[in-house]
Amino acid sequence: MQSIIRDIGLAAAGYHKLEWVQNHMPVLNRLKQEFEQAQPLAGKTVACCLHLEAKTGYLLQTLQAAGARVIACASNPLSTQDDVVAALVDSGITVFAVHGESLADYRLYLEKTLDCLPDAIIDDGADLITLLHKERQEQACGIIGGCEETTTGIVRLRSMDEDGTLLFPMMAVNDAYMKYLFDNRYGTGQSVWDGINRTTNLVVAGKTVVIVGYGWCGKGVSLRAKGLGAKVIVTEIDPIKANEAIMDGFHVMPMGQAAARGDIFITVTGNINVIRREHMQLMPDGAILANAGHFDVEISKPDLSQLSVSSRVLKNNIEEFVQADGRRIYLLAEGRLVNLAAGDGHPAEVMDLSFSLQALSLLYVIRNRPELGCHVY
Repeated sequence: MQSIIRDIGLAAAGYHKLEWVQNHMPVLNRLKQEFEQAQPLAGKTVACCLHLEAKTGYLLQTLQAAGARVIACASNPLSTQDDVVAALVDSGITVFAVHGESLADYRLYLEKTLDCLPDAIIDDGADLITLLHKERQEQACGIIGGCEETTTGIVRLRSMDEDGTLLFPMMAVNDAYMKYLFDNRYGTGQSVWDGINRTTNLVVAGKTVVIVGYGWCGKGVSLRAKGLGAKVIVTEIDPIKANEAIMDGFHVMPMGQAAARGDIFITVTGNINVIRREHMQLMPDGAILANAGHFDVEISKPDLSQLSVSSRVLKNNIEEFVQADGRRIYLLAEGRLVNLAAGDGHPAEVMDLSFSLQALSLLYVIRNRPELGCHVY
């Protein structure tokens, strides 16, 4: 099947990005060398729904080196880097992804990826798995199994598992110590602030930053905010995690109190509408909203639009919403993953660990399928 990308002529720039991350991903390099000899995925078609940038691109090339036919689509309409996908297509990988694709095209590209009849799936957010389970159940008999990268995706898969509707085994890569202790904490902590800083070009020191959620990602974002000189407030509904935040030196309070105090708000929960109408009505003029969760539902964009008398795009990845009383609220990257929609994602060295786990977990599922039930492992 023919790829759908923006411009194959961008491949040269994409190859340069791939070369750069390859130089900083020693574990994946080692696996790739082993895979080239052993060909453990020979004859297998692997479908990947991922953020298509250089580091994920190198994972796809590693799977290709293992003998797989690799098909890829984006797990977020704004995280695709067109030059990287051009290089991937030029190197023989089928890709359906264009930066800024519409939601209709996003859905179409998921469909086209499944049309390639994969034997295994690597997902990020579980959109591909969910589509297959809801509308293409007949394909499940041909799926050996797969892997899921994110907390958000694993929540969706565990729900299917509990309901007895999961149709093949899935590896919860996010549950690995070598994933969440490093990727979620140090990767998210650095990349979120990279995305915010390169987008806003504002000083963080002295500002009040409200971190919504204190899981491993929230811990990382809070730590880096503190290091940048911010006054950090954490909102967290889990009393144990809230107490952790207190012991880590942060102020903890409900969002109803924090909303009036924050200059920058960052959602890191994996939940829906954690910043909504009643909070927006309390925010000071100039408040900046950013999301670091997988889906663009943590900040209620419908509420923000309904409260506003006007909106405009001030610059790339910054939209201004003017309230009836004249206050301005700024939304970064359409409320999507700020570190990927407005940045390059996690550092290469961190993703080296996560993507090596992805590759090895996929091999585990394929090699051990007869012993595995239709559960999340």
